[in-house]
Amino acid sequence: MKEPEEGAGTPFADLVREALRPKGMTFRKWAEGAVDPETGHALSPSTVWKVAQGQPIRIERKVVRAFAAGLGLPLRKVQIAVAEEYVGLVADDPLNASTSEATVVVAHVPGLSAEDMPKVGELLKRFASGEGPAPDETPRGS
Repeated sequence: MKEPEEGAGTPFADLVREALRPKGMTFRKWAEGAVDPETGHALSPSTVWKVAQGQPIRIERKVVRAFAAGLGLPLRKVQIAVAEEYVGLVADDPLNASTSEATVVVAHVPGLSAEDMPKVGELLKRFASGEGPAPDETPRGS
């Protein structure tokens, strides 16, 4: 198994920098469209600047939702980028287990592949076949 790299990449900051790329786009102008649809929380231009510069900010649900709105991206995509950049977790489907009926998201350290997660693969196969217990029936500590 490969040792995970610390601080590999800035996926959240990269999303914000890409959104700021069009000529004439300013932090202030971009922040105007970054409003959490649930709470009405609006991002300040300085918060947008900090993220674009790769500086840490206080992560709250309303802030992530506001960034998703400003970016015009699904909330889940922004949450995944935030988790990778701020917590060091990658959230994806390394086992290609998602279907049109269900999306599988596995949170893991960067650098892991499906071969590094055989138990996760076995668990997903058992659930898909109906052989395994429902997720809330899984014994603790196993």
